[in-house]
Parts: sequence; C-alpha cells; structure tokens
Amino acid sequence: MYNKPEVQQADTANEAFKLKPVYWEQILAIVDVEIRKMLREPTEIFSRAVQPILWLLIFGQVFGKLSEIPTGGLSYQAFMVPGILAQSVLFSAIFYGINVIWEKDMGVVHKLLVSPARRSALILGKSISAGFRGLIQASIIYIVALFMHVGMNEDLPHILGVLLTVVLGSAIFSTFSLIIACIVKSRDRFMGIGQVLTMPLFFASSAIYPIAMMPDWLKAIARFNPLTYLVDAMRTLMIHGARSIDGLGIDFAVMGLVYVVFLVIVTRLYPGLVR
Repeated sequence: MYNKPEVQQADTANEAFKLKPVYWEQILAIVDVEIRKMLREPTEIFSRAVQPILWLLIFGQVFGKLSEIPTGGLSYQAFMVPGILAQSVLFSAIFYGINVIWEKDMGVVHKLLVSPARRSALILGKSISAGFRGLIQASIIYIVALFMHVGMNEDLPHILGVLLTVVLGSAIFSTFSLIIACIVKSRDRFMGIGQVLTMPLFFASSAIYPIAMMPDWLKAIARFNPLTYLVDAMRTLMIHGARSIDGLGIDFAVMGLVYVVFLVIVTRLYPGLVR
C-alpha cells in the first residue's frame, strides 16, 4: 500500500502537470501578450512606416532616372520596392531587443524565467510576434507600390508567400536583436550597437542595387548577409517578371538555418539577462 504523504505528493505532481500548458500554448501565450502590447501603441507602427514611404516616393523616383543600374529588365521602382520592404522589416526588428531590456529592468524577465514556460517557447513567441509588426508595414508598402503602378504579383499564392517571408525575416532579425540585448544588457549600449549595424546590413545586400554591381569584397559580405536572401525571396514573389538569384529554395533554406542558429544562441543567453 502507498502511504498518505506519497499519495498526496503524487496528486500534487499530477495537478501541476495538468496546469502546465503544452509547448504550443506557451508560444501562443507569449505571442498574445506581445501583440496586445503592440496594439496599445499604434503610433509606433505607423511612424516606422514613414521612412520606407519616403524612400519609395523620393529615392526611388530619383534613382529611377538612372539607366546604369542593371535591374534585370525591371523598372527601378519595381526593383526597389521589395528592398524597401526588407529594410522596413530590418529596421523594425533590429530594435526589438530594447523591449526585453526594459522587461529586465522592470523584473518581467525574471518572472518569465520562473514560469513553467520553456525558454525556447519564450523566444519563439517573441520572435513570431515581431512578424506581425512586419505584416502591418508590408500592407502599407503594398498600397504605396500599387499607387506607384509597380508591376506586382497580385495572385493569392504570391501574396501569401510574401507575407510568410516578412514574418520569417522579422523573426530572424528580432532574434538577432535579442542576442544583442542579452549581451549588452543596457538600453544605451543597445541603441548604439543597433544603429551601427542597421545601415551596413542594409547596404551590404541587394535591397537597392544588384549584387553584380558590388566590388568583390562587398559581394563576399553580401553572401553572408541574411538580408540578401530575404530581399531575393521578396523580389521573386512580389514583382512580376523578377527572377531569383539562387532560387527560392536556397533563400528559404538559408533564412531557416540562420533563424534556428539564432534561436539556439539566444535560448542559452536569455537567462543571463537577469544576472
């Protein structure tokens, strides 16, 4: 027979197991919290959309007059639209980590780490929620591109493919941002590093000019830049007549691999944020 303390201990363990949510529920709970926070500050989302609109309406119109940029038969505006969407994803996601530093200062991170949720579920939830910011900005850029009469692929499979790419790109760079936040642990240092990284990542990609125009040393850097593959996938799916440099399979394989590597790194670093 079982003695009474052992029975009570087993009942307590069973109750705790029942109360502990399964893995996907943990992820969705974090996504829900982050989206609620985002919806409470809608001005931040639309303020971040101002910069890409200015790039499209001013920079794109001016550089569209140049005939020296080899765009593969596309107008420069059509070539540039996916690059500016990728820029918007990058600039929005790269500063996502500052929210985690704020949560650390407020004691929220410590509470999350002692919760039943796995660390990987916390990171996945935060990175997926960052993709919803990108979706809103993608919608705005789509509207501007249609206003500019850019030749877009308007069928549903291509649009869904672009939205999936936006979510994946946002997840990659928000996770990269979390890595930086876990290392520096200070809002001032984070802002400085974020501002230093954004422009090199942007210009060392095919966002506003093709890789063929780059010097050899910059081509080598562009090949290791995940933004290059994000832009290539977006351009292929988004623009009518655009052709992928390496193929969509390679683009998504590289982005998926980078995302997994970043997830592993930040999952190990995240508990150290509270120390």
